[in-house]
Amino acid sequence: MRVASVTVDLLRVPSVQPYMAAGREIRDYWHVLARIVTDDNVEGFGYVVILNAALVKPLADATRELADLLNGMHVFEPEAAWKKLTQAAKWVGPGGFVNCAIAPLDIAIWDAAAKAAHQPLYRLLGGSRDRVPAYASDNLWYNLSLDELATSAQKHIADGFRAMKLRIGNEETPQGEVRRVAAVREVAGDGVRIMVDATETWETNQALQAGRALQDAGIHWLEDPIDHQDVTGMSRLANVLHVPIATGEHLYTIGEFSQLFAARAAGVGIIDLARIGGVTPWRHVASLALTSNVRICGHVLPELHVHLVAAIPNGHLVEYVPRSERILRSMPTLKDGNLLAPSAPGLGLTLDEEAVRRFRVA
Repeated sequence: MRVASVTVDLLRVPSVQPYMAAGREIRDYWHVLARIVTDDNVEGFGYVVILNAALVKPLADATRELADLLNGMHVFEPEAAWKKLTQAAKWVGPGGFVNCAIAPLDIAIWDAAAKAAHQPLYRLLGGSRDRVPAYASDNLWYNLSLDELATSAQKHIADGFRAMKLRIGNEETPQGEVRRVAAVREVAGDGVRIMVDATETWETNQALQAGRALQDAGIHWLEDPIDHQDVTGMSRLANVLHVPIATGEHLYTIGEFSQLFAARAAGVGIIDLARIGGVTPWRHVASLALTSNVRICGHVLPELHVHLVAAIPNGHLVEYVPRSERILRSMPTLKDGNLLAPSAPGLGLTLDEEAVRRFRVA
């Protein structure tokens, strides 16, 4: 079961509803899509999603160049493939651009391996369970008024979510942030978990003040309150506040996560599948977190992360902010607040080939 061919496409997928993030409007989701075909005609695919047009074309080119190294590799040896890819690009790694270029290829190998084994990916990876609680993370942005925030939260509840995450950090006082949480709580009720993401807005002392107010308001976690590089400050917050600190989506290497966990600076680790370099290293970070009693979530890409989080014993929640539904025949099913891991072999996803053709730019 060896790789016979690899193709890589760059897609520009318009967002269903443009929104503001990090001070700019998000109108497109750039996808680097890799597909491998084995000598037994099994096809696997994987992709990463980039919100910024800068460097996406060089990224797709890097993925294409690395793809040539996979020819002849066995799909049941993803560790060997990942090692070969990272060593080939060692002079510009580890992490960063290299990981994002490798990730679509690594995901595609795992998809093909699970299909060849006639098993869904979550089961091939360990199969801790077949569903994971999901939280709504879309359309809960900073720029929404309290009324708009409540309306959006109400829709998420109607769609079946029992947890959601709103972005905070733009208010002048902690009380202003609490009011945003209260607006969501009023329509969501006490049985819904509310997380907040401060997107690295504050200094440590500000984060302590806001964190105390927010934990009293009943939040489930406080995400990225300060710069992710300030592990000492994050550790201080984690040891003073009662509410868990969630962080990790900006980290690129297993070593960075090791430092984070060793410092006891996170109660919830969030792993970005692209930045870490695919399924292969994602699994290692999750195992490392288990030794520190840290729960694990993925960053966006719910249709992929549902498999990874369902596979591990310390999997916590799946972030539901769909960015690829326009190129897929269907998304995984949400039932009773849980995202169900697809039962079909591999990722259990089917590309909409007409949409892929329509959105292909290179």
